[in-house]
Formats: sequence, C-alpha cells, structure tokens
Amino acid sequence: MIIDLKRFISARRAEWDECERTLTRLENNPKLRLGLDEAQRFHYLLERVAADLNQINTAAADPATRAYLESLLARGYSEVQETQRLPVLRTMANWLMLTFPQTVRRHFGALKLALAAFLLGSLFGAMALMLDVEAKPTIIGFDHLMGSPSERVAEEEANRGANMSDGKTTFSAMLMTHNIKVSMYTLAWGITFGIGTIINLFYNGVILGAVGMDYMLAGETKFLIGWLLPHGSIEIPAIILAGQAGLVLGKALLFRDGDKGLVTRMREVRGDLLTLMGGIAVMLVWAGLVEAFFSQYHEPVLPYSVKIIFGSLELVGLIAFLMFAGRRRQVDRENEGLPA
Repeated sequence: MIIDLKRFISARRAEWDECERTLTRLENNPKLRLGLDEAQRFHYLLERVAADLNQINTAAADPATRAYLESLLARGYSEVQETQRLPVLRTMANWLMLTFPQTVRRHFGALKLALAAFLLGSLFGAMALMLDVEAKPTIIGFDHLMGSPSERVAEEEANRGANMSDGKTTFSAMLMTHNIKVSMYTLAWGITFGIGTIINLFYNGVILGAVGMDYMLAGETKFLIGWLLPHGSIEIPAIILAGQAGLVLGKALLFRDGDKGLVTRMREVRGDLLTLMGGIAVMLVWAGLVEAFFSQYHEPVLPYSVKIIFGSLELVGLIAFLMFAGRRRQVDRENEGLPA
C-alpha cells in the first residue's frame, strides 16, 4: 500500500501528541488516576496509535516515525497493565473528597433549580398552614404528625430516648433505606424530562414547611430546630442533590447538545449520575446514624443548644465541602485543557 507519508503524519500528529501528553502526566504522577471520560479517551488514542503503526508497517515509512509510535504504544501498554494500584480505601476517599464535590459544582445550574423548587415548596407549605391551620390533615397527610406538637414534645422529653433504646440499629437502618429510596425516586423522576423531579422536590418542601410552621405556631421552635438540624442538615441537602441528579438526567433526555444523539448524551452523564448517587448514599448513611443515635435524644438528656450547634457545624461543613473540596485540582485540570 502506498501512502503519502507527510500528509499522513500531519493528519495524525495531533492525536499522537495528545496521547504523549497523557502518558507524560501518568508517568510524572504515578498516583494519578484518570476519570471515566479520560480513560475512555486514552484507550481510544492507544487504539489509534496501534492502527497507525500497523498502517505505517505496511508502507515504506520513516524508521524514526515507526520507532516513535512503537514507543508510544509500549509506554501506553505499560501504564494500562501497571500492577501498582492505590489502596481501595484511598481510592474511595479520593472519589468522595474530590470527584463527588467536583461533580456537584459541574452541574451547579441544576442544583440551583432543585434548591429553588424545594424552597418554594417549603414556603408554600408554611404559608398554607399559617393561613389555614384546619387544613393540616390535607397539607401534611401523615397520621403520626397530626397530633399536637406540644404534646409530642412533652412525650419525647419525658421518654428521654428510652423508647429507642432497644432498637436504634434497626431504626437507623430503616432510615437509611427509606431516605436512599426517596433519593433514587427523585433521580428516577428525571426520566419525565425533570418535571417529576421538580414536583417531588416541591412536595417534600411543602411537607417540611408545613411541619415546621406547625411547631412554630405551637411555640416549639427550639425543639423543632434541635430535633431536625442534626440529621436534617445532611438529609435535606442529600434530597436536593438527588433532585440535581434528576434534573441532569432530564436535561440529557430533553435537550440536544450540538449533533450529539441521545445515546451519546446519556453516556456522557452516566458517570456523573453514579457519582452523585454514591455521594448521596454516603450522606444519608451518616444522616441515618445521627438521627437514630443523636437526634432522638432531647432535653434534659441532651441540651438543645448542643444539638443545634452540632447540626449547624454539619451544615456549614457540608456547604464548604461542596464548594471548595477538590477545587484546586479541578482548576489545574481546566488550565491543562482537560475535562474537569
């Protein structure tokens, strides 16, 4: 086979250079692990190098070009087959501490919309109950929340957590399972182009707003905050992040991105959706433990001030984590022209 070698090298040089840059990064930083999109791109580049080498071998080619491609392929094989791996726990920590918050920030527009839907629902629920207290059964709809808030507070404080002493582990597992299911449903509703996700967020906001207003009207605001904040500071943001994931799914289904087809768009968001749900699951496991082993204890066993401070620190820490964790590495990668 006869090929125009000069034209061939000119046409293929950009991908060879990209492959070499990736190899240099991997060789200079043995602990570096590529993201899903980068790994797929690197695999594609190695396949192209192999195909180009095969094409050159069938033609009269410059030995230096052949040696260069053989070197790229050998270095790529070495990296792919490398036996050194980060310990599992460190890999999981990197995913949780870096990849998860980076993914949240990457879809910040969806997060803002999810937060707005939830807050509007909360405002609606609070105002509806304040304007018509008799509508409480209709707005809230849960039998265990129909009683007087003051009576429940008195009962909780009298029990001092004794009603949970024999079943906290089971209760905690139930909470985790339930909240993870709610989050998965919130994400799954994204298949309705995000409409179902927004409705679900709004509905959950209505319940929270109505319950909060019910306790405030009864003069039990301090109990309410001390009861909800320790676990709610993590649980509620987790539900909102699930809404973010649902909206990311809805956007991929609804909006075309240039000439990308549906399959391509879904493949591009697949990794982000899995990352979001994994991070949300971790958050809800923590929230379940806190709710079962901390939130259910009230005064005089556990001062409300302690619970409020604990929950406030959790919330501030979570916001700071999602805003700043992994940001420097994300900026460095963007400066290198790589996917964030």
